Amino acid sequence: MTKPSSKACSLVFRLDAERKQSLEAAAELKQISVSEYVRTVAVEQARREVSSAANRTILLSPDEQLAFWQALSGPVKLTPAQKRLGALMRQDQS
Repeated sequence: MTKPSSKACSLVFRLDAERKQSLEAAAELKQISVSEYVRTVAVEQARREVSSAANRTILLSPDEQLAFWQALSGPVKLTPAQKRLGALMRQDQS
């Protein structure tokens, strides 16, 4: 990574009212400004994603982890092609 510049830069983006309220509520919970909250959360998330990409690992949020686990642990749903292949394989073993 490059050395961080000591000179501050600005970043401007637009949000809808609901997202802005979410950020304000989260910042209030941490007792910091909205700018500091966004800076802290966004930079840390960006660093995790860059590190994950550099290490060739998959980075999943807790919700994504749960969805992935549920998909793996659920019953298998075979496609029609898989069912036909299974039938063909069972015929060969007879």
